[in-house]
Amino acid sequence: MNSQIVLIRHGITEGNELRVYYGSTDVSLSERGMRLLREQKAQGMYPESEDAQYFTTGMLRTEQTLEILYGKQEHEVLEDLRELDFGEFEMKTYEQLNSVPEYQRWITAEDKDTAPPGGESINHFTERIRRGFDELKVQNELCMLKLRNRGREAMTICICHGGVISGIMDYIWPGEHKNFFEWIPDPGHGYVLCQEDGRITEYRQF
Repeated sequence: MNSQIVLIRHGITEGNELRVYYGSTDVSLSERGMRLLREQKAQGMYPESEDAQYFTTGMLRTEQTLEILYGKQEHEVLEDLRELDFGEFEMKTYEQLNSVPEYQRWITAEDKDTAPPGGESINHFTERIRRGFDELKVQNELCMLKLRNRGREAMTICICHGGVISGIMDYIWPGEHKNFFEWIPDPGHGYVLCQEDGRITEYRQF
């Protein structure tokens, strides 16, 4: 049987508007971000199912997005799908960091084991989100098994983060050779993944 996993990036945050690095910082959606989510919901942009199960990363911005789009839903938290931890660079702009030697070492490093001071390397981040996505697939399969006798397709909706979604898409479709930024959806947008017999077979962006 087929089922769907829906990955939605949270709405625009105060961090987006300040143009700062933020991942582990628990920032809120901005007023503009909340308004745009409500407008997009009214346009019918988001997949829905009465049988859907919901996940967030537990960060305020993902919790707020879930409530705006789907109401006060019972849901589980997948901390492995949280955004990259930028350590000492959190809540700082490029302009503030550009002259910092540790920042220059980080952004110019060729190996992916280099991390911001007190933060997380790309390799660690990649390993973590792949582990989190594998768990999400398992949860979707369990939902599918519960529904198979009712003739309904399972739907698992996860509100997470732009970098996380990019990493997941590259994990599933490395052959498309897109760079990190090409996979990142706009805030409040995302992908619907079709899962069949444990495999992700296709996707569509919204």
